[in-house]
Amino acid sequence: MTAPTLENNLIIGTAPDSWGVWFPDDEQQTPWQRFLDEVAESGYKWIELGPYGYLPAEPETLAKELKERDLSISAGTVFTAFHRGADQWDAAWEPARQVAELTAAMGAHHVVVIPALWRDDKTGRALEDRTLTDQQWEDLAAGHDKLGQRLQSEFGLFQQFHSHADSHVETMDQIEKFLAMTDPKLVTLCLDTGHAEYGGASSVELIEKYPERIGYLHLKQVHPDTLAKVRAEDMTFKDATAAGVMCEPPNGLPDLREVIEAAEKLDRPLYGIVEQDMYPVASFDDPLPIASRTCKYLLSCGARTVVA
Repeated sequence: MTAPTLENNLIIGTAPDSWGVWFPDDEQQTPWQRFLDEVAESGYKWIELGPYGYLPAEPETLAKELKERDLSISAGTVFTAFHRGADQWDAAWEPARQVAELTAAMGAHHVVVIPALWRDDKTGRALEDRTLTDQQWEDLAAGHDKLGQRLQSEFGLFQQFHSHADSHVETMDQIEKFLAMTDPKLVTLCLDTGHAEYGGASSVELIEKYPERIGYLHLKQVHPDTLAKVRAEDMTFKDATAAGVMCEPPNGLPDLREVIEAAEKLDRPLYGIVEQDMYPVASFDDPLPIASRTCKYLLSCGARTVVA
């Protein structure tokens, strides 16, 4: 696998999410073989694993499928709920370990970590309060520090924390509080530009204010008119996604040219993985043309691809 170099500071890729994939198995989702075929056709060279079990979990099988399409893995993804107390560690570590093993076997160096949502991502039902107590914040930070240490020491992987709509780390204040409470050696951000905008946070400001905490990017935009409706009606993220809140660049916010310019000023290799949040797609024919146009647009903004 070829790693990015300093001559390719922002390396773009894509993810199963951009093909409408949220779950390991769902009849509404693009079949994994078609996803891989269309990623290659659309011009990308790097992908994420997506939900564990969507792509083949046997390393030799997955490596063969990737090699046939000239693709490489940038990161795996895990889900956690550390704010719910120290007993959440055992529930989180076993699936995280599985993802980490496969991620490392594919030659990748990052794990994107998504905190539990306070609303169910399928039904939209409220599961708990939308704000955390002081103790829950402490548990959240301690859990992610521990996870970051284990991922580094056992697998050589770096934790990239992903603030998320309908989670307890969504707004600018919440993101900054999380950064202040966690160890920068163990926790850096997967800065998702769409989710940041959704929560009212500025991606460019976060990059400029916390350059050492930016370890990875998810590139997406939100449609401002749809976002205004989401906020006015307090729509769930699931319903907001179905309404098209995450839109094809360059039709939304934030300005990805500005984000890419800020990221380039960090002067170090950085992945920028496209995630459009399209679950469920209206047709399996929809993602490919969007992905192709998005790849061309990001290349025009100064991002680059590399040969895997």
